Amino acid sequence: MPSPFARRRTRSVSRAARTVSAALIATGACAGLAVASVAFAAGPAPSGAAPSSAAPGSDAEHRAVVVARVGTHVITTGDVEERIAAIPFFQLAQFGLTADEIRRKILNDVLVPDALYVVAAETRKLDKKLPTSQEVTRALSNATLRATRANVGAAAAISMADVKAYYDENRARYEQPERYSIWRILCKTRDEAAQVIAAAKKDSTTQAFTVLAREKSLDKATYLRSGNLGFLSSDGASNEAGLHVDPAVVKAATTVRDGELVPVPVAEGDAFAVVWRRGTVSATRKTLDDAASQIRDTLFRQRLEQSQKQLMVDLRAKNLTALNEALVNTIEIAPENGSVVPRKRPGQVPATPPPSSSAQK
Repeated sequence: MPSPFARRRTRSVSRAARTVSAALIATGACAGLAVASVAFAAGPAPSGAAPSSAAPGSDAEHRAVVVARVGTHVITTGDVEERIAAIPFFQLAQFGLTADEIRRKILNDVLVPDALYVVAAETRKLDKKLPTSQEVTRALSNATLRATRANVGAAAAISMADVKAYYDENRARYEQPERYSIWRILCKTRDEAAQVIAAAKKDSTTQAFTVLAREKSLDKATYLRSGNLGFLSSDGASNEAGLHVDPAVVKAATTVRDGELVPVPVAEGDAFAVVWRRGTVSATRKTLDDAASQIRDTLFRQRLEQSQKQLMVDLRAKNLTALNEALVNTIEIAPENGSVVPRKRPGQVPATPPPSSSAQK
């Protein structure tokens, strides 16, 4: 049997061929196409083709048997098999009720017309003209990416040893300690903090605390957001990027329940904090088994990205022989709608539109 990669390569070539065929149909260029250019055959590949290394009677030899020739192109039994395999089972009935009807219908109504359109498109050089040339290029590019993805292998095939190594290196992602949602107003003195606590107790709404934070807090990073420190772990680390507070603030918050104010000011460096515990997120822990599927997906994405980046590095080093980015500066993109417009040359006078018929009168 051919390798999965060989089958994908065959499907990719078929996609490119169908792209060219679609362009031909769109242009109406198939009028007068000679059906006589199709020769049905039963035999090996043309004599000009590379000799097959397949063993006599093997599946590869069977797949190489030519069933039709269209110009310089050949259609093999392998091509027919690939096209049939790509059709969902429930859709096969539209091609016939028996296996023989399906095979012949696929050959005569799908593969041969596709090949004829390709020959006609090549004759008209449609594969070299826009937008077909771009579509063919994209089809081949996508085929390379699919082949790269296949070489990486499936996520499910990643070994448990690799999964465990990732789990151990990133254990903090899967073991989260209890965290506390804390709002804090930082005051200069203990007396001032005590006064803020008294005011907050009189009006325990979030709106009142927000006003107090804006008027009294020394922490200009949080005073405009009600003194919200995010969710803090016992070491003072917040889920807010770059935010870390004195662990004493968190320790004080653990002495009260959710929704309660710490009744006394909390020393925080040279200042004093008014601490309001807003809520709690319980500790969570994912076991290795719990996280295995997620880790495999992560490792797969990492390996695929690394493989694609390395492929691009290799391809650029081998094939990119000239690159002058400055030359694309001659391309103008209209800011109002994104359309590409010709760039005016220095000293060029814009063309004056001809007067309308009403103006001439």
